[in-house]
Amino acid sequence: MDGDGNTMDFRELIGLPEYDFLRDDQRLGRRIILLGLGGSYAYGTNNEDSDIDLRGVTLPLSSDLLGLTAFEQYEDRRTDTVIYSFNKIVKLLLECNPNTCEILGLDEDQYLIRTELGQELIDHSHLFLSKRAARSFGGYASAQLRRLQNALARDSVPQAERENHILNSVKNALEDFQRRYDNFEYGSIHLYVDKAVTEGMETEIFVDAVQNHMPLRDYKKMFTVMNNVIRDYDKLGKRNRKKDNNHLNKHAMHLIRLFMMAVDILEQGRIRTHRVDDLELLLKIREGGFQKEDGTFDAEFYDMLDEYERHLERAAISSSLPDNPDLKKVGAFMESVNRRVIEGVF
Repeated sequence: MDGDGNTMDFRELIGLPEYDFLRDDQRLGRRIILLGLGGSYAYGTNNEDSDIDLRGVTLPLSSDLLGLTAFEQYEDRRTDTVIYSFNKIVKLLLECNPNTCEILGLDEDQYLIRTELGQELIDHSHLFLSKRAARSFGGYASAQLRRLQNALARDSVPQAERENHILNSVKNALEDFQRRYDNFEYGSIHLYVDKAVTEGMETEIFVDAVQNHMPLRDYKKMFTVMNNVIRDYDKLGKRNRKKDNNHLNKHAMHLIRLFMMAVDILEQGRIRTHRVDDLELLLKIREGGFQKEDGTFDAEFYDMLDEYERHLERAAISSSLPDNPDLKKVGAFMESVNRRVIEGVF
């Protein structure tokens, strides 16, 4: 469904001209064995601001297998589409890579293309599941947590400290400018932080400058350097709070979602991308249900995070999955598919 609650026909969507590459590129077309929804539409957590991501799998050319050509993935950034070569996705699946595991765990109606070979890949998904999921999904979750922590830390920096950071950036830029011109022969510039005269600020940067007979072009260049540093940094200090909160909550939601998927793999031996049973909690996180007024997250969220981390540890220990995939079986499956590619039977 789209952001207005209407059912969206994704198969009709890929018939639009911007998706012509799916039909026209020699590496895609009839060689695509799987194409499905990715991102929030795959998880079921989409809202009115969500982009439509597509993820898929395509078969290699015979020359990729027998000749000198090579191919790993096709990416179309305009439509947020990524299509992996069959051999590339197998290697990623062996590591329980979350982005590729998701492609094999969609609901039936979330696949836009699913050929017999595509279904065969889905049916063989168990070959790729192992205790490696704890490390791979846990690693991705840790990356989400770092993004969350970095964003929160950035927001907690006092205004005075931000001003000092700007001052140092401007000074570095000026020093670079002065090195470029050997010496500053036209005068002096002194930058410093002092009590603010601008309303709403504690401190701000001031400048004492004396220039004599300085070419205007040089002055303009120097002024532009300083102005650009302050302008760019101010973009961080004066960000759109609503937009930033949306990103924070999105990171927090994906953090929990990754733990959910990893536990499913380890305890149930299956990939479940569409989190239909968990939507209430995931959407509560995404909509800011655990965020305080100052932008940080409440204790309940961190308690929940701690519990998911412990759950993942327990699941990794008790899982009946093998430590590593059976490479002999995976190799036999790959060989079977690639033989059909060479013979043109697909």
